Amino acid sequence: MDRTERFHKIDQLLRQRRATPLAVMMEALDVSRATVKRDIEYMRDRLGAPIVWDRGLRGYRYDEDAAEAGSFSLPGLWFNASEVHALLTMDHLLANLQPGLLGPHIEPLRRRVHALLEQGDHSLEEVENRIRISRLAKRDVDPQVFEVIATALLQRQRLRLYHYNRATDEVVEREVSPQRLLYYRDNWYLDAWCHLRKGLRSFAVDAIRQVEAMDEPAKDLSEEELDGACRAGYGIFSGRDVHRAILRFAPGRARWVASETWHGAQQGHYDEEGYYVLEVPYSMDTELIMDILRHGPEVEVIAPPELRKKVEAQLRQALNRYENH
Repeated sequence: MDRTERFHKIDQLLRQRRATPLAVMMEALDVSRATVKRDIEYMRDRLGAPIVWDRGLRGYRYDEDAAEAGSFSLPGLWFNASEVHALLTMDHLLANLQPGLLGPHIEPLRRRVHALLEQGDHSLEEVENRIRISRLAKRDVDPQVFEVIATALLQRQRLRLYHYNRATDEVVEREVSPQRLLYYRDNWYLDAWCHLRKGLRSFAVDAIRQVEAMDEPAKDLSEEELDGACRAGYGIFSGRDVHRAILRFAPGRARWVASETWHGAQQGHYDEEGYYVLEVPYSMDTELIMDILRHGPEVEVIAPPELRKKVEAQLRQALNRYENH
């Protein structure tokens, strides 16, 4: 019987009796006194089990208040791939959350996540060594900027922010009503109503140089309005004016792309020549073009014509840069 099985046996014994003597546990588990005590200590400290020693009944039991509230359940024996990824991602997010957002609540949350990951005979160190999540394009965010934005977002206050536009190399001032903070491709973005442009805009939080909360209340938008304007098209740069891109991938690359999700409303099929044809909705083409270019000669833009011309222009510029050097 491995350690995980012992945990579940102990849980079963505690739920079947008013109190379970140590000797009963030793016999049921076929282990030593020291092993039972180590298991109980681990269940208390790492899994949050509300196990107490009852002097009157001379045995272990679950704390009655915690048990009645249903606040404890033993974690499952195994996690599937998506659950492991979710827990590791959660741990990464908690470890890298900007200081001041949740303060002293962060570490208890991380300890609970670690306890869920460290099950059976697999230590947390082994799990983290065997399963890695690489973060390659993360950009640093000013902690004070993040805290002001998060606070104003929850308290529904307007913000005055100074945003660095990388395309124009300029800093612009905007008055906005924050709607959502989004963690996307390892970076934070603020979806906000821009009172100058009279529309929804996405701001990269790392590009916000300065921000201050205003006394005026924020303009509130419905979930339907937010999703319709910000998530209808492809990627972080979205909008209401949606087009459909048709991309044709060479057979070799199709083996990868056919199993990828580019957008929730995408459509894909193989044509007669074995090429994979992918259709995705988009509004602004900025991010879509970047993702198309990373496939190089293995993809062709079939439609619309304006998107095809933009990708062609980017490829020609890249070729000219190599030919001129």
